[in-house]
Amino acid sequence: MKLLTKLLVALGAALAIGSASASGGGYPLDRFPTGKLTEEPALQNGAKLFVNYCLNCHAAASMRYNRLQDIGLSEDQIRKNLLFTGDKVGDLMKIAMRPADAKAWFGAVPPDLSVIARARSSEAGSGSDWLYTYLRAFFRDASRPTGWNNVVFENVGMPHVFWELQGTRSATLVDVREAVDESNGKVLGLTRITATYDASGVRTEKSEQLEGGHGHASRTWTLGRPEGGKMSEAAFDNEVADLVAYITYMSDPTAQKRVRLGVWVLLFLGVFTILAWKLNREYWKDVK
Repeated sequence: MKLLTKLLVALGAALAIGSASASGGGYPLDRFPTGKLTEEPALQNGAKLFVNYCLNCHAAASMRYNRLQDIGLSEDQIRKNLLFTGDKVGDLMKIAMRPADAKAWFGAVPPDLSVIARARSSEAGSGSDWLYTYLRAFFRDASRPTGWNNVVFENVGMPHVFWELQGTRSATLVDVREAVDESNGKVLGLTRITATYDASGVRTEKSEQLEGGHGHASRTWTLGRPEGGKMSEAAFDNEVADLVAYITYMSDPTAQKRVRLGVWVLLFLGVFTILAWKLNREYWKDVK
């Protein structure tokens, strides 16, 4: 009993830590519309977006083009619409860019996206949630080499490849931090620094001392509405959802088949259990 109590206490502490970590982030994750994962048109559009916008820099070396037949595309459609470099339908989704060039251009080698949807999963949300939020959370930042920054992944080396579709966004960062006396290292209280990035990426900053010693250190981002894009905000969000649906599918192509198979297995076990129970009752009814 004591051991069980200790385990429950430890589990409660772990959950509390996880909740604090999830709520302490500077920008909350939006929920990815999971219904997209079972819509073939959404997955097909996501595959097109992935090839056109992502596969130039990011490889998906664990995925073959012919697996796209699982989402309703024919081999001829794959060859005509998604192969641009003379690859074969059975080839892996690799890129021609050399790692050394990628590091020189972006500061780091762009990661392989084969299982990124699983790798980005955390207590704050699923990997799909992270990708869905990240791809819609870029803003102008003139201080960055690419001219872009991201509230989900601060100082990321990736530029905003969808900026023409989404447009530009302003952003505001409220950074509450401890004010320290440099002469003796004593904490004087809290300082709130409000940094604003306009639609051109120009940063303005305002600092103020918080009175009373209330509050705690934090970083909170707020994004403005997109402006100047070719798509409406709702249409762009839908396109990103299609892309994330495909990336999620790519990280585990057999997931939906396993779910469907699991339903049938559970139904079979349910029927079998009823039949076995009735057979057992019939067999033992005359045994005393």
